[in-house]
Amino acid sequence: MQIFSPKLVALLCAALSLAKTTAGLRSSQHIQPRQTQNDGLQNIVTWDQYSYMINGKRLMLFSGEVHPYRMPVQSLHLDIFQKIKSMGFNAVSFYVFWGILEPKRGEISFEGFRDLQPFFDAAMKAGIYLIARPGPYINAETTAGGFPGWGTYTPGLWRTSNSTYLQAYENYIQAVGSKIAANQITNGGPVILVQSENEYSGFQPPYSEDFVYESSLLKSLRASGITVPITTNDAWPGGHYLSVDVYGYDSYPNGFDCSHPMTWATDAVPEYFYGAHEGFNPEDLNAVYEFQGGAFDGWGGSGYSTCAVLTGPEFERVFYKNEIAMSTTYLNLYMIFGGTNWGGIAHPGVYTSYDYGSAIAEDRTLREKYYELKLQANFLAVSPAYLTTRPMNIFSSQGSFTGNSALKTTQDGCCRRQDRILCCTTDASTNAVQTYTLNVPTSIGALTIPAIGGSLALNGKDSKIHVVDYTGGSSTILYSTGEIFTWATIDGRDIIIVYGNAGELHETAFKFTASPPTAKVVSGSGTIQQKTLASNSLALQYKTSGQTVVQVGANILLYILDRQTAYQFWVLHPPTTGAFAQFNTQNPIIVKGGYLLRSISISGSTLAITGDLNSTASFEVIAPAASSKTITFNGAALALTKTAYGTVTAQRSVKLPTVTIPDLSSLTWKTADSLPEIASKYSDALWPVASRTTSVNPIAPRTPVVLYAGDYGFHTGNILWRGHFTATGSETGFNTELSGGSAFGYSIWLDNTFIGSWEGDAVHGGFAGTFKFPLALAKGSAHVLTILQDHMGYEEDWTAATDDFKSPRGIMSYSFVGSNATVVSTWKVTGNLGGEKYADTTRGPLNEGGLFGERQGWHLPGFNDASWAVGKPTTGINHAGVSFYRANFALNIPSGVDYPLSLVVTNSTTNPHFRSQFYVNGYQFGKYINHIGPQSSFPIPQGILNYNGINTVAVSLWAAGSTGAKLNSLALQLTAKVESSMPSVVNQPLTAWSARAGAY
Repeated sequence: MQIFSPKLVALLCAALSLAKTTAGLRSSQHIQPRQTQNDGLQNIVTWDQYSYMINGKRLMLFSGEVHPYRMPVQSLHLDIFQKIKSMGFNAVSFYVFWGILEPKRGEISFEGFRDLQPFFDAAMKAGIYLIARPGPYINAETTAGGFPGWGTYTPGLWRTSNSTYLQAYENYIQAVGSKIAANQITNGGPVILVQSENEYSGFQPPYSEDFVYESSLLKSLRASGITVPITTNDAWPGGHYLSVDVYGYDSYPNGFDCSHPMTWATDAVPEYFYGAHEGFNPEDLNAVYEFQGGAFDGWGGSGYSTCAVLTGPEFERVFYKNEIAMSTTYLNLYMIFGGTNWGGIAHPGVYTSYDYGSAIAEDRTLREKYYELKLQANFLAVSPAYLTTRPMNIFSSQGSFTGNSALKTTQDGCCRRQDRILCCTTDASTNAVQTYTLNVPTSIGALTIPAIGGSLALNGKDSKIHVVDYTGGSSTILYSTGEIFTWATIDGRDIIIVYGNAGELHETAFKFTASPPTAKVVSGSGTIQQKTLASNSLALQYKTSGQTVVQVGANILLYILDRQTAYQFWVLHPPTTGAFAQFNTQNPIIVKGGYLLRSISISGSTLAITGDLNSTASFEVIAPAASSKTITFNGAALALTKTAYGTVTAQRSVKLPTVTIPDLSSLTWKTADSLPEIASKYSDALWPVASRTTSVNPIAPRTPVVLYAGDYGFHTGNILWRGHFTATGSETGFNTELSGGSAFGYSIWLDNTFIGSWEGDAVHGGFAGTFKFPLALAKGSAHVLTILQDHMGYEEDWTAATDDFKSPRGIMSYSFVGSNATVVSTWKVTGNLGGEKYADTTRGPLNEGGLFGERQGWHLPGFNDASWAVGKPTTGINHAGVSFYRANFALNIPSGVDYPLSLVVTNSTTNPHFRSQFYVNGYQFGKYINHIGPQSSFPIPQGILNYNGINTVAVSLWAAGSTGAKLNSLALQLTAKVESSMPSVVNQPLTAWSARAGAY
């Protein structure tokens, strides 16, 4: 008798590229097959050609990217992890940012938000595995790609085996590696994998892949205590860094043009990935360590709401299911929660928000993308046969299994007929509707589906997973065109949940060992048609609309849902005991209802559910009767009603208390000048002198002394330069070229007279301008040029051996119009107070820049502004310059809710050229450039905002035009109202102002 293992037939409709090949793959002689798929240092995390295993059990690692440094409120990590866990994911990948841990060479700090331990602890509490990615290079749209600022003046090429680079990262890798090692699964922690380097894939000729560097970094990681498998992520399947334990690659197939979110390339869906993987490491699983989960948006862009559309539910259905077709058993979505580029975290290509259009938005609310992912992740979690499948017909998929040449169908399978078939439109750019019938082999012979009649439909950019000979508990699903969300065996009955788009025709067929039973609708308004097939099989045809429950015999309960209804269902697992109690995947409980369900637990006959509501919830609970006699939601008992088919339902009204959000326009604002440097009596005696005559920077200075801010230890925020000179009497103006990164700007004063600005745009990272003097200068008279420039972060260093991250920020050249003889006798420079010996250790090295108000700590709570004048940022100033504004307000938001807040501005078309920074309780959570945009709403997380006390908001206003500037409006607004069981939020240290030693 032939034994059929579950066979999965997936219909995935999206465009697959037939043009891609595996040309250029390394020959097999370079592949070193391993005798055993482990690193020899531990036996908990192992792998083979199919999947990773933990303690010998295969698992699909469905992971999302989260960066701890982009969420400085440590107590909010658990909220984010719980949301990821409830989506059906089991892992989180994260970068560690070297530059904020070692801002001064040799001085590594894990103080405050930089402490990684709360992140590790939160993952354990949520039941989330971690994949650590310490770099040392991370890219990540982070300033210098994660390198420390002092790297810009460190000699030698970075990302090579140059000894100065290897020495530079050694202390960091040892320090962060030991922290990670202490939290490996082998030591009772959540870390299961560690990545070496990041997209080490592109090289500046004549340099190429540096195997000595790769080997040295691996040794350094192992020397720090890392014993779990070490991975790497090639930027594409290119065969770089194959010496790691498990090689993998990245893919961003829909690109980053958020301004055209509905436009997909015709060949956007990659079909060649599995073949490329087989060409490099067939002995290992197919691992995609970064797959597109959103998109970054740059200065002047269209905003992250459009990025969320570009990579929205349709994208998820097409592209992620294509990854399923490629037998991908590690899939990490970059990003799942993006967070915020607060302070100077960002590189010049992005702005303050790092929302990324991801499933969990910057303010921690849930997009529709979240719920679509929940459907896919839960299906994979109950489909273990998937973990040993293989794609069978790559590049011969067009028309297969459907006879429709507009569709492509990729078949997955293995030696025991565990098959999966994925059918896709040949043109990913189209929204055309395709109809088809599916012709597939099954355990009872070849079938044409739908078997009862009619046809299936694919509506535009969509994909479907149809299963064949699929096991759900004790039931054999002969086939189902309705997609499976999940299944569970509860009280001896198989609960099977299928779904489709609203109004679609589908069929689900069951195979029995004896005559098939009768099926009947026991709930809902839907109808079914039935047909007995060969071998005691029963086909049911239906349309997916709302919720219909069908009882099939005594042991099957089939839920038929449309997609929006399916979004309401959650699969939760009660914890077991021990350190890994929250990692349990057994004994699922299925619950319908609620904006978010976080956890479930059982004590005797009581089932306790925790979750969040944004409206009144209608719950349906599918759980063992003995453990659900009483059901509580967030600690309060629910009034239960038993359904005719054995589940229980309950209603729960939402509780959204009214709160008072302060009107910022009605506050008493205080203001002071933050550019005293242009006053005639101002002394810069305490400023660092820019006197270096040489630089190791690969871009050779063109000025008599080096005028690169980084060479003097200033790596972020606003930079000020003061050049002292004696006039010859013939000067009529000043030529200068500055560099600051995309969207930067600068303003220049001659003594106390404004002579002009480069206001900046979204394109230029440097700009040369000529600025006329208003009057002739007397021969022999002393003058000072004051230049205020913005530092938008360092460039990334994606192409190895370029040292692009060292591209300077500062004055590239200068001369005096009308006089070649004029000499600047002294240049002075300042940025943040102390530079690399930054003043605010609580908020870290990138929080503040070089404005006078920042150096003095005016942005901090507790500063005494009693002597300041009254003035609002919405009144502004009537001249070029910089003003600082402060105000205090109280919040009283009760516990039991999650009410995210944002600072919101509106664009000003009058005197539009200005830049503002927004500080909340001393933390810089917004950089606003009015004439460039696009960001106008700046989420401020609870914990930076004190939800039960006094808050300080500070605003810097840099007017780049001679007629001044003002904010058009500034408001504090709620972005959502959610009743929540989220973990308690503990404020980050809101360290108050104290006199700063040496402040100037």
